[in-house]
Amino acid sequence: MLDVTHSPRTLSSLDADLLRVQEARHHDPFSVLGLHSNDAEAVIRVFNPQASEVILADNGATFQRVPESDFFEWRGDGDPLPEHYRLIWRDRTNREHINHDPYSFGMQLSDFDLHLFNEGRHRHAYRFLGAHDHQVDGISGILFAVWAPNAERVSVVGEFNQWDGRRYPFRVHSGGVWELFIPDLESNHHYKFEIRSRHTGTIQLKADPYGKLHELRPNTASIIPKRNNYEWKDQSWINQRSESVWQSSPICIYEVHLNSWRRDMEGEFLNYREIAHQLVDYVLEMGFTHIELLPITEHPFDLSWGYQATGYFSPTSRFGSPDDFRYFVDHCHRNGIGVLLDWVPAHFPKDAHGLARFDGTPLYEHEDPRLGEHLDWSTLIYNFGRNEVKSFLISSAIYWLQEMHIDGLRVDAVASMLYLDYSRSENEWIPNQYGGRENLEAIDFIRELNIAVHEECPGILMIAEESTSWPQVSRPTYLGGLGFDLKWNMGWMNDTLAYFEHDPIHRKYHHDMLTFSMLYAFSENFLLPFSHDEVVHGKQSMLNKMPGDESDRHANLRTLYTYQFTHPGKKLMFMGTEFGQGTEWNSAGLLDWYVLDYPLHQGMKLLVKDLCNLYRTTPALHRYDFDWQGFEWIDCHDSEQSVLSFLRRGDENELVVVLLNMTPVARKEYRIGLPLDGRYREIINSDSEYYGGSNLGNGEAPLVTEPVPWMNRPHSLCLILPPLSAIALQYEGKDGLQI
Repeated sequence: MLDVTHSPRTLSSLDADLLRVQEARHHDPFSVLGLHSNDAEAVIRVFNPQASEVILADNGATFQRVPESDFFEWRGDGDPLPEHYRLIWRDRTNREHINHDPYSFGMQLSDFDLHLFNEGRHRHAYRFLGAHDHQVDGISGILFAVWAPNAERVSVVGEFNQWDGRRYPFRVHSGGVWELFIPDLESNHHYKFEIRSRHTGTIQLKADPYGKLHELRPNTASIIPKRNNYEWKDQSWINQRSESVWQSSPICIYEVHLNSWRRDMEGEFLNYREIAHQLVDYVLEMGFTHIELLPITEHPFDLSWGYQATGYFSPTSRFGSPDDFRYFVDHCHRNGIGVLLDWVPAHFPKDAHGLARFDGTPLYEHEDPRLGEHLDWSTLIYNFGRNEVKSFLISSAIYWLQEMHIDGLRVDAVASMLYLDYSRSENEWIPNQYGGRENLEAIDFIRELNIAVHEECPGILMIAEESTSWPQVSRPTYLGGLGFDLKWNMGWMNDTLAYFEHDPIHRKYHHDMLTFSMLYAFSENFLLPFSHDEVVHGKQSMLNKMPGDESDRHANLRTLYTYQFTHPGKKLMFMGTEFGQGTEWNSAGLLDWYVLDYPLHQGMKLLVKDLCNLYRTTPALHRYDFDWQGFEWIDCHDSEQSVLSFLRRGDENELVVVLLNMTPVARKEYRIGLPLDGRYREIINSDSEYYGGSNLGNGEAPLVTEPVPWMNRPHSLCLILPPLSAIALQYEGKDGLQI
């Protein structure tokens, strides 16, 4: 039976624990709130600043307010209560609410999850940290969890509690993870974590680091996601991916910035589903094998292009919901297109709602700016030696690969992770324990990352944007490598562009800029990139890097692209470069699609389409991209005429001959030596009239070798080399027999 004879307590009589709850600074609210009993009596204590009255729904008893406070107490000495009792309370507008008391539920997180997380070995931390649909004894609600070891108090705030951090304080585990199950709460509510620093008492509002959905910028709240019930239809793609031998397969990537690829008629962003259909149709038309997205992880600032992420588990709301993004990936896969994602574990922004000083201390970053800050980018560097940070980042990578079915990650700014003195003067960095400049903690993290994702997600690609000569970037960790699958060939890209920017009359003095790449071409699994970084910040568009008048610029660019597609290595092109956009890329605008009204740009697009399809369908151009077996010089010394010639090989007699003429002078009788006698046919000519060229070449009829020894080879052909052009011939065998 009820006992209501106790004298009401006043605020002045509250003990220290209740005062700390009242002042929103208690680290263990469960010791104060909820049901507490002993042999003499039971007491239920509720703290609710929004309530004017509280009633125990299970027996109708009214709680007594502790005067001068927002505490309500019920005391009894007989009647048993349900373990998870319900409260009826009225707010100050007399609106009635009913819910189970969150403080009647025990700890929900498993010791095993917490142990793995704190050891840096949890690969799926997103499954228990963040906000999740959860059930306890048949009661549904949302389970919140966040890592904040230096907090004095953590609460979740949202419209469900008028953003009042006093309302739902969490309990804490020994490793610094805080949790609270709020029964009867549903998805779609906006929320943040309110964190009070143990050291300074300052209070911060933070977005959920593990949030799956965030508000559209400039707003910064996280959103409780609906349970993922998306029905994938790409299982055949996933099965094929896990069994594929990607090293000998064609990989031709179209790099895309979704903000500026296309928009709707009103200039607004397209939804992921709309983009899926338009982009896949275009990529299929052009013949690319993969789409690579500049970061679509949630980010606050459009002009960062996504590289300053605040949501490591959420696709940006600019283009729709997580399920909309799943549809995008699914649609790509069902049409045979892979999806790669730029992913940024090197640094993060200083935005107040993000990871910076997350619990009032440098938690995700280093405290010392010589280790913890990128001065060039005004961003913070992850503390790769901290176990929980490793769990966070590795879980993020696996989330995109497993939960979103992404086919690979292009890891941004790897060089900045590897070197402690990256872009720093002498007194701005701290040597490692051996006095060196290598970031040993980052190296260990990268290896752990690559081991984890390859074990969890067979067949995916890890691609390093690494611009230095660091050895074995794309070699297995068990051989001492970093464990990536591919590395961007920045040396090839820089040398090649520098060569093509020279006036043709001077190119003979720079011939080695083209031949040098073959000295190291097979030291890594290289990808040849013409990326977004080469068409911004005053570097000019690809077209306007080329010398000469408009016709010559197009001819040079056609030659450059043919060289890229016939050189060993996988391929990447940034959007707009495939049709020779004239202006620099403007991330705030759109591509200059209108230039496709002009014949030269139509020709450029058609050439890239034909190069993609030629590369995909010709084994000699892709089977041995990473091996000397697939390449052989014919003549790399003809600097006087600025002509380069080489062979690409597949298996047995699969053979393609490539010749580049880097001057506007046609070579009418240019003889080359060949290893096989028989018939050769011109399969690509960048000077064709179809592409906007002068239409000089060797025709469609087969070319038959002569028994004239040349260049230490038993057979030879005499060819026409069009001006500023590249041609490729395919070996068709003897007596007209197709190989």
